[in-house]
Amino acid sequence: MYPSHPHENEKNSPGQGVLPNLVTPPVSSAPGYPPSATQYYRPPNTSTSLRVHQVRAYTEQWSTGLCHCCDDPANCIITCFCPCITFGQISEIVNRGSKGCARSGALYVLLGFACLPCLYSCFYRSKLRGQYDLEEAPCVDCLVHFCCEFCALCQEYRELKNRGFDMGIGWDANMDRQSRGVIEAPIIERGMRR
Repeated sequence: MYPSHPHENEKNSPGQGVLPNLVTPPVSSAPGYPPSATQYYRPPNTSTSLRVHQVRAYTEQWSTGLCHCCDDPANCIITCFCPCITFGQISEIVNRGSKGCARSGALYVLLGFACLPCLYSCFYRSKLRGQYDLEEAPCVDCLVHFCCEFCALCQEYRELKNRGFDMGIGWDANMDRQSRGVIEAPIIERGMRR
C-alpha cells in the first residue's frame, strides 16, 4: 500500500519538531535561504488538487463619493432642477463628441416621459466606468441610477471634471485646449510702474 502523504515515511532530522502540516523540501540546505524558509505550510487535503483564486482586475476608486453633492453646489442645483443638462454634458464627453450635449439631453427628456431616463443614464455610467477602470460602487450601476439618479449624475459630472474636463465647453473645445496645451492663465496683479 502507498503512503497517504508523500513525506510520511521520511524521518525528521534532529532539531526539527514534528508538525503534521509542515513539509521539508528535499533541498533544505540550499545556500542563501534562512532556516525558517525551508519549511512550507501544506493545507490539509490539498495533495491532489490546487485551488485557483480568480485574480480581480485593478480598478480605481471614484474621485468623490456618491453623496458628495455639496462639493459642487452649482452642478447640484442644476441637476436637481434640470438633470437633462448635466446628463447631456456627461454623455458628450463619454461619447467623445460623437453625440452632442443637446441631442443626448433631448433624448433624456423624451425618455423621462416614459419613466426610463435612469436606464439610459445607467448605460453611460457603465461606459464611463469602462473608460477609466472605475469600480462598480456602491452597488450595480442600474441600481445606483434607479435609486439615486441625481446623485449618480452629479458624481459622474464631478469625476469628469476632476479628470481635467471643462464640462461647460464640450468635447471638441476640450480636445482643442489639450492639443494646444492651454492651462488656466494665472492672474497677474499690476502694480505701480515707473
